[in-house]
Amino acid sequence: MRLAIISDIHDNLANVGLFLKIIENDNIEKIICCGDVCNSETLEYLSKNFIKEIILIRGNMEIYKEDETANYKNINYLGRYGNINLDNIEIGICHEPLFMNNLLQENKKLNFIFYGHTHKPWISMRENATLINPGTLSGVFQKASFAIFDTKTKDIKLKILQ
Repeated sequence: MRLAIISDIHDNLANVGLFLKIIENDNIEKIICCGDVCNSETLEYLSKNFIKEIILIRGNMEIYKEDETANYKNINYLGRYGNINLDNIEIGICHEPLFMNNLLQENKKLNFIFYGHTHKPWISMRENATLINPGTLSGVFQKASFAIFDTKTKDIKLKILQ
């Protein structure tokens, strides 16, 4: 399964549109958003323009109300942090790096943690988990970026939005 991982959109709809155009022919089955979508309009735009499942974490800059996520059938809202299992791979997701401690304490079998907040695309290890920060889709403080993850090959690619 191919996943697109994004974070820190900060209401940049132009970059969301470009990102969706880039991934439309890449067999992406799910988007994982590590937070900071920001307002309701951006949430709606993302949901309407990517009809497959979007797994969403709440960031520290969100303006939309949590209960709004229930309005979109393709959004799987996990709150501040959460775990998913895809193709027998344990994945933790959070926005702020401080929640990694919670994820690692609550699930010792995590293979990957996807996170955001720093706006810096990054791959590293902590305990037995590979940490992946896709950077910022907004392009604030860094070039706009995202990640592609293949659960079958475990291949990770950080990509600059161009």
